[in-house]
Amino acid sequence: MHQDLTSTRFISALTKNTVALILAGGKGSRLKDLTNWRAKPAVPFGGKFRIIDFPLSNCMNSGVRRIGVVTQYKSHSLMQHIQRGWGFLRGEFNEFVELLPAQQRIQEEWYKGTADAVFQNLDILRNTGAEYVLILAGDHIYKMDYGQMLASHVKNKADMTVACVNVPVEDAKAFGVMGVDDEDRVIDFSEKPDNPKPLPDNPDQVLASMGIYVFNASFLYEQLIRDADAPHSQHDFGRDIIPYMIKKYRVYAHRFTESCVGASDGNYYWRDVGTVDAYWEANMELTKVIPELNLYDRHWPIWTYQEQLPPAKFVFDNADRCGMATDSLVSGGCIISGAKVSRSVLFSDIRVNSYSNIEDSVILPKVDIGRYVTLKRVVVDKGTRIPDGMEIGVNPEQDRKRFYVSEKGITLVTPDMLGQSIHQAR
Repeated sequence: MHQDLTSTRFISALTKNTVALILAGGKGSRLKDLTNWRAKPAVPFGGKFRIIDFPLSNCMNSGVRRIGVVTQYKSHSLMQHIQRGWGFLRGEFNEFVELLPAQQRIQEEWYKGTADAVFQNLDILRNTGAEYVLILAGDHIYKMDYGQMLASHVKNKADMTVACVNVPVEDAKAFGVMGVDDEDRVIDFSEKPDNPKPLPDNPDQVLASMGIYVFNASFLYEQLIRDADAPHSQHDFGRDIIPYMIKKYRVYAHRFTESCVGASDGNYYWRDVGTVDAYWEANMELTKVIPELNLYDRHWPIWTYQEQLPPAKFVFDNADRCGMATDSLVSGGCIISGAKVSRSVLFSDIRVNSYSNIEDSVILPKVDIGRYVTLKRVVVDKGTRIPDGMEIGVNPEQDRKRFYVSEKGITLVTPDMLGQSIHQAR
């Protein structure tokens, strides 16, 4: 009997037989001081979320309800966020979001690469009895139906499927770049190449891996054991597993265009917010009248944990000072007191005091901005206190003496840069 590979019932069966692993142990060093005290997936994004919320929400909305989050680097705030915001699934229904910190379960070493991070949790994976394993990166912003990717995997009778997206050639060095045949079977793969091969029909772009993989579970376990015993392997999916497999097994590409959620006018939203510039730009996009990423979508919501805070408040409407915000996202607990905020993203529990002017900036939670402050094209980290009268983003040369200024002129400010050692041991 022919199985309809696109039917809702069939895809639902696939997602129920899948376990997802989100690799969330990365340091994210390109984000500079933003990841001094937190893992990259724990970095706040979009006014109230964290980056990890996007792959987790995609799993929930896709019907994948068995999820392990693999952590390692400075994971306290990440684990705290998941425990507070993602503990609502019921084990009685075989649904869970579990934290999988580096435990040296198999050998007395920390995770050596992406494949090794999965290998060291092999016993936990096997105990799930899953038929398919979905491997996800924990550090990208996008909305994707993983059920469609699973259906594509089964349709192609693949051993492994790699999600892919078109990216500009000049950005290719940050990704795994693949070549495919007419049926999208992967025939070539290079991890972060110096001279990437462009697409045959588009010399300005390459086909890049999204760091999202589907495996037949038993096949994955065999490959991880084989790779663990390989003496010269770096134990990484992109550098070792995929190049080895494309020569011997059925590895297929799954194009993001086939499973992207909420795409309009050909805009398939996927962002690697791995640099300060990319992070600032992705947040700024949300202030547009109609942003490419729809955070107000009731059909594919992004879930998160948030404190119970009072509504945002705007006070004073005098001739010399007026509390106001335009083209901005302002979260709960914020007080805009006689200050002006324009084209900015304000996370929760922020105070902006009188006569200050905030433009084109991303302000993380619990920041206190004094009087007569000017901030332009700035990212301010959590818990920072900006003294009265300070100007940041006005004079780049002056800013470089005490802050980080990016290639595109975005200034990153953290408490440590201002001598406010909020992480100091007590």
